[in-house]
Amino acid sequence: LPGIGPANAARVAAALELGRRASAEERYPGERIRGPSDVFDLMEPRLRDLRQEEFHALLLSSQHRVIRQVLITRGILDASLIHAREVFRFAIAESAACVILVHNHPSGDPSPSQEDRGVTRQLKAAGETVGIPVVDHVVIGDGRFTSLMGGT
Repeated sequence: LPGIGPANAARVAAALELGRRASAEERYPGERIRGPSDVFDLMEPRLRDLRQEEFHALLLSSQHRVIRQVLITRGILDASLIHAREVFRFAIAESAACVILVHNHPSGDPSPSQEDRGVTRQLKAAGETVGIPVVDHVVIGDGRFTSLMGGT
């Protein structure tokens, strides 16, 4: 924009990012997740304006209250880039009872891709092995979401 140089543009971008993080941080820990719409309400403010995919894990207590939200990876979502050890390392350390996976589609279309389905299968199997089930995988698009597993 005229009159806004690179330094001011960086300040505005930083302020927007801080606002996005503050908006998301206010709602947890302790927020109870009853279904995929709660995941959307919790994570959409953080993910809605991103230009690249982010893959997060919500670590939940046995009452499905958020213990912690963890950024697993940023960039291209690919089964080879999502490692079960990253998801479950945090889940084990926080004594999580279960995990919800969530990521965004910058295109705005929350329809799951083949890669999304593959990552879900891979992490669900890993969760069964370590005794921390993956109860859902929510894909967030432009004001919409899709649950790959039908909810918590």
